Amino acid sequence: QVQLVESGGGLVQPGGSLTLSCTASGRIFSISAMNWFRQAPGKQRELVATVTSGGRTNYADSVKGRFTISRDFAKSTVYLQMNGLKPEDTAVYYCNAEGLIATTRMPFNTWGQGTQVTVSS
Repeated sequence: QVQLVESGGGLVQPGGSLTLSCTASGRIFSISAMNWFRQAPGKQRELVATVTSGGRTNYADSVKGRFTISRDFAKSTVYLQMNGLKPEDTAVYYCNAEGLIATTRMPFNTWGQGTQVTVSS
């Protein structure tokens, strides 16, 4: 009932920048938090950044000072601005949203399909 569509991944050289976006659609009553996770080959999925409905943000230590998460409430869209990219940032990046469904007020926790980010020279 809730879908997330991501875009913005690609190949970038070390030190470069990329911006990921993720738009939520469907029967959404409210979104309490939108998150970006990533999963590198052979590694567990890890939380990269979070933005809550109140605008509070949180980042993994590995990306602090380089990545910025932001949210456009009107568009139900979350962005991840990634600067100073490193080869170790290479991973599939997943958008995740938590909230309540409009018709039932039941909670949802939905994932996007993932977008590949490759940092390489």
